[in-house]
Amino acid sequence: QLQLVESGGGLVQAGDSLRLSCVASGSTFSRSTMSWFRQTPGKEREFVASVSWVGSIAYAESVKGRFTISRDNDKTTVSLQMNGLTPEDTAVYYCAARSHIAMVRDPNEYNYWGQGTQVTVSS
Repeated sequence: QLQLVESGGGLVQAGDSLRLSCVASGSTFSRSTMSWFRQTPGKEREFVASVSWVGSIAYAESVKGRFTISRDNDKTTVSLQMNGLTPEDTAVYYCAARSHIAMVRDPNEYNYWGQGTQVTVSS
């Protein structure tokens, strides 16, 4: 079992940076693939980035080169550093976990979710 709590969202201007954090409580963090998704009203939840417990990383094409995902197993935390933000990055960002090493982009494959944190980027 994992409980996930995100923080770090806010209102920024285009070109600014934000760092999202997700703190996990539970015994299976070190064996969980951790990912970030985002969602805007009326749209499906969209994959952003993923990091496996062996350190493999994947990004959506729309954020590659701007966002960086990282994890700290000692602190049971996964972070998302977001640089060069644009209004198109505006969404609720969710932390998610699955108890499998494969990094998948389908939100239905994830067992645990945080409550989400709002990121708003003004132009």
